[in-house]
Amino acid sequence: MGSARIPGQLLFHANKLLFGRNAWGTAASTCLVAKKSSTLAYQPDISPAEFGETTRMNLFQSLTSAMDIVLQDDPTSVVFGEDVAFGGVFRCTVGLKEKYGKDRVFNTPLSEQGIVGFGIGIAVAGATAVAEIQFADYIFPAFDQLVNEAAKYRYRSGDLFNVGKLTIRSPCGAVGHGGLYHSQMPESFFVHAPGLKVVIPRGPIQAKGLLLSCIRDQNPCIFLEPKILYRSAVEEVPVGDYVLPLGKAEVIMEGSDVTLLGWGTQVHVLRQVADLAHDKLNISCELIDLRTILPWDSATVIESVKKTGRLLVSHEAPITGGFGAEIASTIQEECFLHLEAPVQRVCGYDTPFPHVYEAFYLPDKWRCFEALKKMINY
Repeated sequence: MGSARIPGQLLFHANKLLFGRNAWGTAASTCLVAKKSSTLAYQPDISPAEFGETTRMNLFQSLTSAMDIVLQDDPTSVVFGEDVAFGGVFRCTVGLKEKYGKDRVFNTPLSEQGIVGFGIGIAVAGATAVAEIQFADYIFPAFDQLVNEAAKYRYRSGDLFNVGKLTIRSPCGAVGHGGLYHSQMPESFFVHAPGLKVVIPRGPIQAKGLLLSCIRDQNPCIFLEPKILYRSAVEEVPVGDYVLPLGKAEVIMEGSDVTLLGWGTQVHVLRQVADLAHDKLNISCELIDLRTILPWDSATVIESVKKTGRLLVSHEAPITGGFGAEIASTIQEECFLHLEAPVQRVCGYDTPFPHVYEAFYLPDKWRCFEALKKMINY
């Protein structure tokens, strides 16, 4: 178990302090969150018409909607984790226990290894398991279960058994005040484990469709949710059932001079960078949301870089061993003769995640913009 654990009721009061008087509400905010949201300049996506009727949801409500659909359609499905029964500390499961009963939506002991081990057991028995790890920073006690059990179950049994019906949800990333134990982005730890899928959404529409795809995918999935977006990201989200493809990046903005690549919260930072480049340098940027980290859509990124000749990759996790290094290596191998400048990585620093100095640690739009200018002037 990790250090500095916070019991559920204390987190309720922490939410009241961090997110405003209405700790459970959707409109709650504080100066810190508002400042961070303003920095992100969140731009909502537009739902495709074919997805049907929409309603206004923030990111955590879109996740609730996805789990509601699964619980309704799949009688074997269960949702569980620390404090999940009363709605979770971020309110992602609010109302589900009351609707589906305590046998299908329930709390677990404070043991991440136990949560994932239990999920593996019920998934291999044929049930659909949706487990929550309360903070991604505390997923590491379950690392052995995820990497040595869940990821390898199908391989070691010769496909006689698998845990493809297991999905692990977990809040991740910077939130403005989380410090070293409530701010980390651990995606790169898991991309070295063939057999897992790792997914990070950028907003409510994406979150619902990608979570439904993860739950229904026949491979164990780790679904990381940028917690700064839980309340600050609001969109018109389809009320019905829909899925978005795993392993497929999305070109959000087409351009000709530089490819900008990110995932989760960082996509919104890079959108600001693209606007800066256009306004100040008359540079056309192509913006790509990777969405699925494992398996990642190298073909879409390669195609873009062959067109633009330049790539900037940005993520919150520390730069050394971050997934941006894998992307840079692949692009160097596949696009070498097309490159006009070395691939640039703008990431977190190789330090524990700071509290007071978070603003200096994060790869904000100005750090990214400086890297873009360096490429242009190379």
